[in-house]
Amino acid sequence: MGTNKAHADQKYIKALLNNDSRVIEEIYEKFAPKVVGYIRKNSGDESKAQDIIQEVLITIYKQTIEKGLILTCPFDAYFFLLCKRKWLNELKKNTTKEVTINEEVVSINDESVQFANETLVFEARNELFKEVFDQLGNACKELLKATFTIKSMEEVASKLGQSYGYVRKKKSLCIGQLTKMVQSAPKYNKIKNLL
Repeated sequence: MGTNKAHADQKYIKALLNNDSRVIEEIYEKFAPKVVGYIRKNSGDESKAQDIIQEVLITIYKQTIEKGLILTCPFDAYFFLLCKRKWLNELKKNTTKEVTINEEVVSINDESVQFANETLVFEARNELFKEVFDQLGNACKELLKATFTIKSMEEVASKLGQSYGYVRKKKSLCIGQLTKMVQSAPKYNKIKNLL
């Protein structure tokens, strides 16, 4: 993410990470009304807005866990832009008509735009990985899940009741298969084009 010093609003990212209910409540009080108002003005309602807010907060949390998100722009701009784009994607998915939403002008150099784009790519990659992972055979899924949680391949082999050599070879084959499936998925090129 950004290379600059963390913005003062990094406290909101830390609050999500630490499940700090007081600061998370502050996020809802300060930033949610703007999102709710925007979604209401653009074919949505309070319930759909709350769903979008929740999904975006979960995405930010996951990105922080996996990528160490350091916010160098105001949380408000970043959060609102993510919610707005997620809502636009929902509208596009659920309608056959062309969706046009009047967006206020945001500078292309605005850091919040960069952060939002990186978060959307992160989320799209995770969704694609999960979809493709679910298509793997059970043996590969079981092996890869074990390697995600157990660091030592010797322990993985022991847990699965297989030899160390077999597990290493099988892991390599499963990762190769998973990679090939991801790269041949129609969504893969769309995600690559977002970068």
